[in-house]
Order: sequence, then C-alpha cells, then structure tokens
Amino acid sequence: MPDTAWWLDLLWTVVKGVLVALALLTTFAYMTLVERRLLARMQIRWGPNRVGPLGLLQPLADAIKSIFKEDLRITKADQMVYTLAPLIAITCALTAFGGIPAGPAGSFFGLDPWVYSLDVGVIGLLAITSMGVYGIFLGGWASGSKYPLLGGLRSAAQIISYELGMGLSILGLLMLVGSASFQSIVGWQATNGWLIVFQIFAFATFLVSSFAEVNRTPFDLPEAEQELVAGYLTEYSAIKWALFQMAEYVNMITASALMSTLFFGGYKGPVFLEGIIPGISNWPFIWLILKIAFFLFLFIWVRATLPRLRYDQLMRFGWKLIFPLALTNTIITGFYLTYFRGAGLWPLAILGVIGLVLLVMLSDRARRLWNTPTHRPEAENPTAPRPRIAGGD
Repeated sequence: MPDTAWWLDLLWTVVKGVLVALALLTTFAYMTLVERRLLARMQIRWGPNRVGPLGLLQPLADAIKSIFKEDLRITKADQMVYTLAPLIAITCALTAFGGIPAGPAGSFFGLDPWVYSLDVGVIGLLAITSMGVYGIFLGGWASGSKYPLLGGLRSAAQIISYELGMGLSILGLLMLVGSASFQSIVGWQATNGWLIVFQIFAFATFLVSSFAEVNRTPFDLPEAEQELVAGYLTEYSAIKWALFQMAEYVNMITASALMSTLFFGGYKGPVFLEGIIPGISNWPFIWLILKIAFFLFLFIWVRATLPRLRYDQLMRFGWKLIFPLALTNTIITGFYLTYFRGAGLWPLAILGVIGLVLLVMLSDRARRLWNTPTHRPEAENPTAPRPRIAGGD
C-alpha cells in the first residue's frame, strides 16, 4: 500500500508540473502580444493587429516561424554546450515557478496547488533562478564570438551584484515571519497584514533587484543591442533563440509571483472584501493571477519609460546603493525585533516609510531638481548674455 501511495504522489506531481509548464508557456506566448500592444499604445502606434482577430493569432504565427526557421550551425561554436545552454535556461525558469503556492492546500480538485513544497521554499527558489544564469553564460561562451561572450560575462556579473541585494532585502521579511516556507509567509500575512506595509523599504530594493535579475530594462545590459548586437543571443536563431526568450519571460512571471507572495499576501485577497462576498479572499488562483498581471504590466511600463543604464552605472547602482540599503534594512529589522518586539510591528512600518522618503529626498536626482533655479534671466530677455561656464566655448 505505501508503494502505491508513493507512485500516486509521483504521478500527480508530474501532472501538476506539466500543467504548470503549459500554463507558463501559454502565458509567455500571449505576454509577447500584450507587451507589443501596450508598448505600441504608449508610443502612439497600433502594434500587431492583423494575424487573426485583434492580432490574437500573432503568437501562434511567431511560434510556427521559430520552429520551422533554419537553425544555423556556428562553425566555431562548442556544439554540445551551444545546444544545451537554452535548455538549461528554460528548465531552470520553469522549475522555479513550481514552488509558489497558487491556493490553499487541497484547493486544486483535492490536490495541493503547487508542484513541490519545501520548508526553505524562498531559498530554494532563489537558488534555482540563480542557476539560470549558467544557460546565458554558457551560451555566450559556447558561441565562439566576442559579442556573445561579453554578454554572458555581463549577465554573470549582474546576477552576482544584484542577487546579493535581493537576498538581503528579504532577510528582514524572513525574520518577521520566522520561516522561509511560502505557506508560512502567506499564512502570516493573512493574520498580520501584507508584508509590504512592514517591509516597504525591503520591497523597493527587491523590486529593483528583480528587474536586474531577469535582465529587463533598464538593466538589459547582457543584450544591449547598441553595443553588443544582441549580446549572448547574437549567434542564436530559430527555436534556440525562442527558448532563451521563453526563459526571460517565464523568469519575469516567476519574479512577479514571488513579489506577490512575499509582499502582497500571495493567493489570498484583501480581507475587507469578506464583508461583501464571504470567502472571496480565499479564492484560489484568482488573486495570485491578478497580482502577477499587475507586476507584469509594471515590467512593460518601465521598459517603455526608462532608458538603459551604462554598465558602470549598473554596477555602481548595485554595489553602492542596493546592497547597502538592503543590508541596512536587515540590520534595523533585526535590531527592532531584538529590543522592541513588544512595541508591535507598526513602528517598524513607519520607520520603513520614513527611510524611503529620506532616500528619495537625498537622492542626487531630487537634489538637482530642487536646486535648479526657477528664475532664469535669459528666459525674460533672450538677447541677454548668458553666464560663462568654466571650460566652455
């Protein structure tokens, strides 16, 4: 009898894994369409709208093109590593999402709505996502070309720089909850409130680190078309190129789900809605999907708004700002929980808000804006001589 139960558990785990993979790949396909349409709207144009009604068949056309397109064979490439690299990237991306709970235990037709559950779920997920950089780095190295190699090296350095800040930013959160299990984190927020309230400073650093982790604008330096042609993707085509694109978008979905679970209550909805529709806050899947959709829109919005950083700005931002701020938040949270735990959690929330406001006020950009004189004599008299700038013409 125990043997039968073991095989049944394995079978259901495989089934849930396949369903999650299909859901992620379908979401990836239509995320490309949604992103292109939203970017087009933000840039006052139409975007893809001719393949099928409202352009809904455009992802299918793109998939067919990628599958049947000629797969070029690079002469100087290490063929085995060159082929395995995109498989490593997409495998790590799909595996990472499986540990995030999409609903209460037993809510998926009597099954648990997650593929696997670990007591150290957060740490395990970060470890799996970190391994995805091997696909990018190996792909850049195995291509036998200088531009892909530079893109792979940039990706490795970027992951090292920002993952340290990402890990430190959630350390204070784990101190509050007392567990690294996703189920425990969601349950704690259902009782005490969303962790965005008590760890808003940590959320800010984690959000920025997530953009760098998935190589999205303004941190898409591993591709950097103006400098590296397409970075680690330069020598890839057809289905191999599509696998790397899948990995990027699936990582983006995973990052959105992770932020939703860690800071916004995960699969549980706002409690105040219980007075309107009893039990609505515990509906499985719905709330997590809505929160993921919000963060995916944020990824697209930032891409349409911000320019790409220079590489020195990228590294300086990670090591001189994100890392110290995340470390400071961890120290303050630990100190507060050690000596002032009896005062409750709301003073910690107020400290986080004050810290975030001070950071904005003391930033170089804000200081430059506020120190800009509002009265310019040349605006009133265009013929008046302008003040001479040292080193100018």
